[in-house]
Formats: sequence, structure tokens, C-alpha cells
Amino acid sequence: MNERALRTLEYNKIIDQLEALATSSIGKELCRNLKPSTNLSQIKQEQVETSDAMKRIFKKGSISFSGVKDIRASLKRLEIGSILNASELLNICVTLETASKVKSYSKKENPDVADDSLDVLFAALEPVHPLYSKIRTCIISEEEISDDASPTLKHIRRSIKNANDKIHSQLSSMVNGSARTYLQDAVITMRNGRYCIPVKAEHKGHVPGMVHDQSQTGSTLFIEPMSVVKLNNDIKELQLKEQEEIERILAELSDLAAQYTQVMQEDFELLTKLDFIFAKGQLSIAHKASEPIFNTDGIIELKSSRHPLIDKNKVVPIDVRLGSDFDLLIVTGPNTGGKTVSLKTVGLLTLMGQSGLHIPAFEGSKLSVFQEIYADIGDEQSIEQSLSTFSSHMTNIVSILEKVDKDSLVLFDELGAGTDPTEGAALAIAILSFLHNMQVRTMATTHYSELKVFALSTAGVINASCEFDVETLRPTYRLLIGIPGKSNAFAISSKLGLPDYIIDEAKKHITVQDQNFEDVITDLEASRKIIEKERAEIKLYKSEIESLKAALTKKEEKLDQQRETILREANEKAHSILREAKEYADQTIKNFNKYGKAVPSMKDMEQERNHLRGKLSEVEKNLSMKKTTQKKKNKPTDFRIGDSVKVLSMNLTGTISTLPNQKGDLFVQMGILRSQVNISDLELIDEPVITGPSITKTGGGKIKMSKSYTISPEINLIGKTTDEAISLLDKYIDDAYLSHLPQVRVVHGRGTGALRNAVHNYLKKQKHVKSFRLGIFGEGETGVTIVEFK
Repeated sequence: MNERALRTLEYNKIIDQLEALATSSIGKELCRNLKPSTNLSQIKQEQVETSDAMKRIFKKGSISFSGVKDIRASLKRLEIGSILNASELLNICVTLETASKVKSYSKKENPDVADDSLDVLFAALEPVHPLYSKIRTCIISEEEISDDASPTLKHIRRSIKNANDKIHSQLSSMVNGSARTYLQDAVITMRNGRYCIPVKAEHKGHVPGMVHDQSQTGSTLFIEPMSVVKLNNDIKELQLKEQEEIERILAELSDLAAQYTQVMQEDFELLTKLDFIFAKGQLSIAHKASEPIFNTDGIIELKSSRHPLIDKNKVVPIDVRLGSDFDLLIVTGPNTGGKTVSLKTVGLLTLMGQSGLHIPAFEGSKLSVFQEIYADIGDEQSIEQSLSTFSSHMTNIVSILEKVDKDSLVLFDELGAGTDPTEGAALAIAILSFLHNMQVRTMATTHYSELKVFALSTAGVINASCEFDVETLRPTYRLLIGIPGKSNAFAISSKLGLPDYIIDEAKKHITVQDQNFEDVITDLEASRKIIEKERAEIKLYKSEIESLKAALTKKEEKLDQQRETILREANEKAHSILREAKEYADQTIKNFNKYGKAVPSMKDMEQERNHLRGKLSEVEKNLSMKKTTQKKKNKPTDFRIGDSVKVLSMNLTGTISTLPNQKGDLFVQMGILRSQVNISDLELIDEPVITGPSITKTGGGKIKMSKSYTISPEINLIGKTTDEAISLLDKYIDDAYLSHLPQVRVVHGRGTGALRNAVHNYLKKQKHVKSFRLGIFGEGETGVTIVEFK
């Protein structure tokens, strides 16, 4: 694909967006080097990979490949037997760890899900767990090797630590003891990798040892005392051994890594490719794009396509067709109407599609594979070459005409502009005719009316226009194929305030033929708007009709099903009743026949007749319609204070506290809840009246139990002091127990909890109380205690 077209259509900006979505350096490099392909099978494969990556991102979220390092140079060094440093080995480790994470990302939750195009790439990944685990154990960072890398290294470092501790101990005793008066400062310092103390120059004879350095003024000497020289020497030897052991460990790790160079090379290539593919998937999601359908027939059919470099919240989608019924599309209309954007959209989406990228268009859009795309768009004026706009455009057009063939896509913006209109229009028609005869797929924008006539009069060429709202003086950016556009110069000028007499004068210079042509276009435009409006209304009506039809069909199916069910049940019931009646009739005849010629007794006959009448009554009852019972309508007189009722709307039971008013409203106590409800929401509960004996005294002084009284299953203590409440509760508990109530409810409320505690302390001491507990949901919860008797 020629670089001029890529630059003109701003393909590089799409590549920049793609590169930003890759997470590894090599993945970004693959994105930078992406170019459109002309191989149909390769394009289809890359499109499928992009689709599969997008689906995985939607399902599992994005995945990062930032851990993939460029290990190619390290692998080359391993192949020739070199020893890698800690940094190189860490890069290998991180890359293999990333391979392991990516491998885990690819695991399927449901094994029955069909494989996609990326499964092969994921399956080929080999993380080499033993290698990266070993490297991670031995190397902490680029500058630090772990003590656990080998037992020898651990032993050496422990020895170094012990030697350091001994040196610090001896030097500390000197600094804080005998040599303190000879020191410049009471500190221990390092010079040339050896421990020293700062001695005043005049006292150097009092501190025997080796001088390693002196201060700038010469007043301080940094002396290594003789007592620690051997220990410092020991540390130096141990440090050399440590370095030798580290080099041995790195060599061992390099030998291990060298066994997997081929595997690691394949892992690196797979990871960078997956990073590149997933970047394409991310770009598709960002653009709300879809996979195009490719062909080699030169057919382009874009549905609701958007230019990817324009804000997706502002860009107006366009529908474009080219190559099926016509191979040359001429777009006309006023400036700023969206003609150039339409041209660039077709070109850029074709480049994106051939690069394996999804395009911002509706599902099912079609693109063709072109060997080359040529574009002449924008101001091509060249000051350096002293070329005018027309000359520069024509130079480019000449180059295009020399290379173009039937497998090319050509895009012209304002063809023939920049020179005399008559000559420019003639040249434009000649150029387009040449391309049309070669069957080259071409899209061109123009202002010339001659090109509109050319499109109307030539087979395989069609007009298109970018819609413009004269009332608002704004383009709608909709591309209308089949309708030539108007320049709208007179209408726009009038709206902007140009006097009518100037416009009328201008119209005199327009030929009758041109005026008639413009009028025809105006009529076409008006007709199109009417047709589109009616088409939209028809579409809406069709949608409503389909919806109503579907609902009616569903309703009819439901009614048919219900009718069949009712008829089947009725037939089965009738059949059962008839069978039972037949069996009984047979039995009755058999009973009468057994009498024979003998005269049956009247008693037996009457018994048989009564039995038969009862059976017939039962059959009639089964065949008759059951009357639906209606809910009894409550009256104010039905309720009395103390009646137990159920509040239907709340599904709670309670006791009536007040009589109903004129509206039928009354108060009901439901545990600790006291609420005003209407009698229509109440249902009387037929609770059994629990009676107990009342104690009366006879004239003879004897006591007997004769009169019954009613005990409520609940006592309300809210508002009482603890003394008053316990007094009332004591009497109530005795009465309830004598009345054989199984359990009662004590309402004490939540409050501070003092009343509840007093009630519970009282209940603990009652011998006839089996158990007690706080209420649950629907019983009053912590504001109520439920008491159960023995």
C-alpha cells in the first residue's frame, strides 16, 4: 500500500491509538509496523483473531503483557554458551512468569465451550516453571543475590557478618575507651573497603596501625588499627569467595536456561503476538467496532459507519455503497457538508479492515480487498516546488492514472478544482470516464453541475449528496446515495442577509437549463424527505402491527390451551360420573333380579330406593356449579373492645383497643405496635374462650367455684413503673395458669430495658413457668416476652 494514501487518510493516527493499547515494548513495535494486507485469507484470519480477543476481554477482562521483556539478545548469548548477569536472568524470569499468567487466563470455565482462533496460541505457551522458580529463588533484584541461592553462599555471608561484628566490637571499645582522647570524632568509618578510625595527626603514634587516608587539611588520619587488620583481611577474602560463588550460581542458572532457549524463543514470540492481537481487540471495543465481511468483487457496503478519528459522540454515521450496482460514486453538495469526511471514512475503514482491525460500522458491513488505494484529498499546494493547488493535484492525479488498475480504490476530493470551471469540469468528466471504463472503484466529490448530469446520464455512475439544512445553515452530514446535491449558494446567501435584489440579479446569469436542473434537484429533495418520513411512519406502524399480532397470537394460544384443558377435565369428570352411575345401575338391577318371582319386602324396597336417591343427589352435586363464597362485609357493630382480629394488609394479629368511628377506623394493639386501621382491613379471629372458675362464697361460709370468666392471652405493661408492672403481672400469671392457658404474651416495650429485666427476673422465680423468651419477627421482637406454662 502506497505511503501517500496512508498519510493522506491519517492511517498513522489509528496506528498510534493501537500502539498505546499494547503493553509490551515488542507488542508496541508490532503495532507500529502494522500495514494493510492484500491477502484475503490472512485478512480473514486476523479479523477472526481480533474478534476472539474482543470476546475474551468482554468475558474475562483485559490482560497485561507488560512483563514481557525483550530477551532475544540474552537467548542468543545462551546459544553460544555465555553466562548471563542477574538482570538478564530476571528478565527471563519475569517473561516466563507472564507466560504462566497468560496461560492461566486462557483456561476455560466450561470445557464444552468451542475453541477459538487463539486457543492454539495459548496452548503453545510453555512457562517452564522449574526455570523461573529457580531464578526467583536465587535472585532478589538486579543487585542482590539471595542467601538461599546456595548453602555455600549462606555460609560465606554468615562468616562475613561475624567478622564485621568482631571488628565493630573491637573498634567500639577503642573509640569509647583508651583511644578516645586521640580521636577527632568517636566514629567508625570505611576507607578503601576497610574499617578505620579518625585519629588526630599529632597522636598517630599512640594508635599503631595502617594509614589509609587523611582529611583535606591533614589534621585527621584514617588509621586501621593493627588489632583489626587480620579481621579486615578475612572479610576481603570472604568477599572474594562470595563473588566467586555468585558467579558460579549465575553460571549454573545460565546452563539451566540454555536448555530451554528454543522454548523461551517461542514463548516470547507468542506473547508479543498475543499482546498485539489483544491491543486490536481493545481498539475494537474503544471504537465500538465490528468485524467486516470481506470480498474480492470490489463491493463496499458500510452500514452506519463512523470516522474513527472524530468524537464518537459527535460524528454522524453514514451509509455508503459502491461496487455492486455502480462503480463510480459522485458526491456533491455545499462546503462543510461532510463530503471529504465521507471520502476519508471509506478510505480509512478499508485500510483498517485490510490491517485486521475492526471498523466502526454496524454488524454486517462489507469491504473489498484492494491491491492499492489512491487518494487525492486536501490542499496539495507546494510552495517549495512553485506549484499551484491545481498543478499539485494534477501531478498526483497523473501519477495515480499511471498505476491504477481494476483492483484499486480511487478517492478524489474536489476533482478538477482550482482552474476554470468549464475546463475543470471537462477534465473531471474525462478522468472519471477513463476510470469508469477500466471498472476502477472510484469515489469523487465535486461542485460541478456537469458532473451531476454525467452521473445521471451514464450507466454504472450514480450521484450522492451530503444533506444540508438550509433553515439552520448547518449540514446534517448524512450521505444520500442516488440524489445529486445542491450548492444552495442562493439560499445560504439569503439566510445570511444578502439583499434579494442582488440574488435576483445573480439568478439572471444562470442559464435556463441550469435553473431547471436545480429545480429538479429541489423537487427530488422534497420528494425524498416526504418518502423518508412516510417510510419511517410505515416502519413504525409495521412494528406496532407485528407487536400486536404477536401478542394476539400468544393470547389465542393461551386461550386454546386453557379451553383444551377445561374440556379434557370436564370430559374426564363426566366419564367418571357416568361410569359410576352405570356401575350403580347395574348393581341395582342385579339386586332387583335376585328377588325373582318372590314379592320383595317393603322395607328392603324402601331401603334400596333411599340408597338410589342419595346416589343421584351426590351425582347432581358433582355436576352442579359451586357457588363462590363472597367475603363477608364487616359492620361497625361487629367489633367490640378486646376482640382478637387479624390485620390483613400487615398479616399480624392483635386486639381491638377502641370502637370504630364514623369512617370505620379504629385502633388495634399488635404486640408493642398500636396502629389505626379500617374495619375493611380486619378479620375477626374465632379464638376459643378460655374460662376459669370464679370463686364465690356461700351463705354457710364455704367457698365454691362456680362462675367462669375470660382471660386475655396478652398483658400490656407499657407505661407502668416496675413495681406496678410486677404487681399486675403477678395476678395475671396466676389467673392465666389457673385458666390452663398454654402460653401468654407480656408486652413491656423496648425502652431502656429496665421493665423487661424486671419482668424476666420475676419469671425466673415462678415455679409454674416452664420457659420464657423474647418475641420473634411478627410477635413484637424485643418488646415482647412469650411465657410458656408447665
